[in-house]
Amino acid sequence: MSYDIGVVGLGVMGRNLGVNIGDHGGSGRGYDKDLSKVQEIETEAGSRAINAAQSLEGFVSVLSTPRVIMLLVPAGQVVDNVIHELIPQLERGDLIIDAGNSHFKDTDLRAKSLAEKGVLYMGVGISGGEEGARHGPSLMPGGPKEAYERVRSIFEAVAAQVEGVPCAAYLGPGSAGHYVKMVHNGIEYGLMQLIAESYDLMKRGLRLSDEELSVVYSIWNEAELNAYLIEITSHIFRKVDERTGKRLVDLILDEAEQKGTGMWTSQDAMDIQVPTPVIDAAVVARNLSALKSEREAASKNLKVRTSRFKGDRDAILTQLKGAMYASMVITYAQGMAQLRTASKVYEYSLNLEDVARIWRGGCIIRAALLEDIRAAFHAHPDLPNLLNDDHLSQAVISKQKDLRTVVGLAVKLGLPIPCLMASLAYFDGYRSAWLPANLIQAQRDDFGAHTYERVDTRGVFHTNWE
Repeated sequence: MSYDIGVVGLGVMGRNLGVNIGDHGGSGRGYDKDLSKVQEIETEAGSRAINAAQSLEGFVSVLSTPRVIMLLVPAGQVVDNVIHELIPQLERGDLIIDAGNSHFKDTDLRAKSLAEKGVLYMGVGISGGEEGARHGPSLMPGGPKEAYERVRSIFEAVAAQVEGVPCAAYLGPGSAGHYVKMVHNGIEYGLMQLIAESYDLMKRGLRLSDEELSVVYSIWNEAELNAYLIEITSHIFRKVDERTGKRLVDLILDEAEQKGTGMWTSQDAMDIQVPTPVIDAAVVARNLSALKSEREAASKNLKVRTSRFKGDRDAILTQLKGAMYASMVITYAQGMAQLRTASKVYEYSLNLEDVARIWRGGCIIRAALLEDIRAAFHAHPDLPNLLNDDHLSQAVISKQKDLRTVVGLAVKLGLPIPCLMASLAYFDGYRSAWLPANLIQAQRDDFGAHTYERVDTRGVFHTNWE
């Protein structure tokens, strides 16, 4: 038989997505150099029209033409290597889909190179991890519109569904899909760090036990903070280590790894001059966590006397909940503002309502809040920032006192909360009609003759400040 789609890379994501395709009536042929992975998908596929090949030739030869081949391999050189191996066996009109976390600029270069050979290329962001790939991820496709139409039916079938609507939508040309996934991951970095900071405040500041922490996050997840990351956090604090009988979270080393997508988000935000301080602070926090030996030494040398919490614990927990909501809105606002500017710079023509819609289910940053974000962009497609939306702005204003109280408490207790602090600073900066940048411009003109503009006269000016 011939197969609808080929999947290269049968690791966790490739294998589960392949079986997902089979669940929805699609036929797929997998390929991996690791024979054990080939055997795994064939065992798991059962009676589904999914199997795998042990050779690249045997993989390509049975795909329906024009061929559709999806790559689920690590970003970077591995993608280029696979493409190099595939090209001799492909024909004009065939389609390669990179479904990994490739850098968007690499996606543009690959698309241009393959177009010269008559091969279509798409960059597709996939979010949801192992569970999402198996039962319904969020899909963020970008590339030639005609290429997307060829896979649209299968993408919409395997994607997560929210109220009967698939969490998949064509986002734009070129690397639009991979850029949106990159910013998705940047937002993910920010949200994870915010949750980690709330954990630190409750653990070291309020002295809550793991059981109490689990209850707090579970309660938060039942209301306005309802989100996948909050939900799994409540579960994490209940997990008992089978070897020691202790809570597993307390046995995990406090060094957070990263694969680079958060850093890429910050780097490109700076390139296109969009402020994303919460995402930036989250990247820095992970880098700081990696300095474990230095931090241990510093904890002995940099001793500072700080206060211990003696107030109303329940009141602070209520305020922390409000602070988290405000900061989560601000984090999404920064990511969406970056997408808005990038859409113009890179000519993606992104529909931010569609972005919010496909993030509502399947993906790691799915949250009840995303329906409010979708509604905001539905009402005002050109909204420059979510903090300008009437509903969300009032929600943040109603919680800003909570955020100030929590930041002040953390300062007194000597606990690091870089993302909560960055959220408050961004809020105060964005709502300021005047900022002290006039002094910076004067300094630049004084030491470098960089010139400045005036508020009372149009034009560019330079002064001999001495």
